[in-house]
Amino acid sequence: MKGVLLVNLGSPDSTKPKDVKKYLDEFLMDPRVIDVPRWARILLVRGIILNTRPKQSAKAYQKIWWEEGSPLIVLSERLKNKVQDNVTIPVALAMRYGSMTLKKGIQELVDQGVTEIKTIPLYPQFAMATTETIDVKVDELVTEFFPQVTITRTPAFYNKPGYVEVLSKSIGESLKGLDYDHILFSYHGVPERHIRKSDITNGNCKMNGKCCFKMGSPQHEFCYRHQCEITTVNVAKKLGLERGTYSTTFQSRLGFDPWLQPYTDRTIERMGKAGTKKLVVVTPAFVSDCLETLEEIAMEGQEIFHEVGGEEFTTIPCLNDRDDFAELLSKWIDEWRIVDIKTAIA
Repeated sequence: MKGVLLVNLGSPDSTKPKDVKKYLDEFLMDPRVIDVPRWARILLVRGIILNTRPKQSAKAYQKIWWEEGSPLIVLSERLKNKVQDNVTIPVALAMRYGSMTLKKGIQELVDQGVTEIKTIPLYPQFAMATTETIDVKVDELVTEFFPQVTITRTPAFYNKPGYVEVLSKSIGESLKGLDYDHILFSYHGVPERHIRKSDITNGNCKMNGKCCFKMGSPQHEFCYRHQCEITTVNVAKKLGLERGTYSTTFQSRLGFDPWLQPYTDRTIERMGKAGTKKLVVVTPAFVSDCLETLEEIAMEGQEIFHEVGGEEFTTIPCLNDRDDFAELLSKWIDEWRIVDIKTAIA
């Protein structure tokens, strides 16, 4: 029997510093998030970051927390419920970090008789710190606890026509009747070394932004930067945006190593100082609105923009639990579900 596991990032159980600290410890101690030797990761995370960051992050979470709980969790659950209503096989939801564990999600499906699971990471673009860490953790759990289960992975869907259509439609609806000077497509940042580590061609990636646009290169299957850039290009083309009215940036850097550039916060500041008065920001690396979109962009980004002379700052919601997005995921699930049936008939 087949089943589907939707997977998102995760969230603290509450806005209390102790819950935030527990969540950050699991998240930042992941070797695919902070990819340094374990001793160095322990020193950095448990010796430095967790002594200061939890209180700061707790205050940020308090700004965006909903009555029902974490926005990311609530929105993910709504999406899961809509998908389940559209398909005939079991659908479960899990988080890579936090109390809604991958193990619990797999167990929920196994308890319903599922032996073949399609994992769908809710990340349009592949990254070592998102999709890859989910794949690795799922493999570990299956080997240790669920040897009877087989896993089918879902590739990055950043360039699939259905996704581009739904994303473009959601952005277009928000732009309708809106007067703006520029649109920033802001993606979550990653260290440049993550891009190099994911380069299956062993050095073909030049990290100069040019190879991102040379179509057909094999490393693009796992190149986060390429997939972000092409997401912007595809949506801009779909919406008929003029060159110069939009650009791609990266947010949420940590530490002192070089991360993907240009940085979102510095770009917002620069554009405001340069005379941009009406700025729109969309965050296509996130399927669900979360701390990074609701606080870092919608609050901190707006504050930066207004401080340097900007006037109107608009953030466009993520896909969240849009009906057309739920229908798209359901379509992909149905296509996977009927493969064996078609094979049997043939």
